[in-house]
Amino acid sequence: MNQPYKVKIDAFEGPLDLLLHLINQYEIDIYDIPVAQITEQYMDYIHTMQRLELNVASEYLVMASTLLALKSQMLLPKQEIEETDEEYMEDPREELMQRLIEYRRYKDAARKLQAKEAEANQTFTRSPVLLNHADTRPAIKGDTTIYDMIHALGKLFERKKWNEPLETKVTSEEIPIEQRMVEVLKRVKHAADGIVFDQLFDYPSRPHIVATFMALLELMKNNDVTCEQEKHFDHLYVFYTGD
Repeated sequence: MNQPYKVKIDAFEGPLDLLLHLINQYEIDIYDIPVAQITEQYMDYIHTMQRLELNVASEYLVMASTLLALKSQMLLPKQEIEETDEEYMEDPREELMQRLIEYRRYKDAARKLQAKEAEANQTFTRSPVLLNHADTRPAIKGDTTIYDMIHALGKLFERKKWNEPLETKVTSEEIPIEQRMVEVLKRVKHAADGIVFDQLFDYPSRPHIVATFMALLELMKNNDVTCEQEKHFDHLYVFYTGD
């Protein structure tokens, strides 16, 4: 019996980081979060990660349950309150909103401290250990985040209609990440104007897709390639940045 092909990615920062990414991406007012919309987008990311059999931390699933509960609560008919009733009806989104605001402050402070450190050292260094979980773009260079890449993979599944199961032939297929790094780097090197992200995923096999995804993350971390996007929801392009 084949074991599931599971991969753990340390670059994921947590559910609040994903929610903040969605708020920025869709230009949502953090003080008036449209729960139905953000829940749908959040679940799209979770489903994509699960389809790839990435090791989705339990905290992401807990947040998914919280969002679904909030969505249901927001859909309930509101009780009419008489003007004489001084009881304050708390917005069910209040707790989540406060957590996101606090998290955003923490990220902004961490980013400023890291910028000062880089300026002082006049060189690119690894993130300080204590601020590792506050970095806006973990393990990825440039303006593209890991969530942008997950979103691009989700759209790739839709466009190519790669529905589960991704492959019907049962095989014991293991693709070394190092091998895919060499293959991806070779293709990117020969693309002077960059290569479209989708073109690197040319075979509907889960091990192939996951290995390619991990290879890209490693190449970005090594500063061998960069993944760029002109604006939200545009195609991602991978460029060679090595010597």
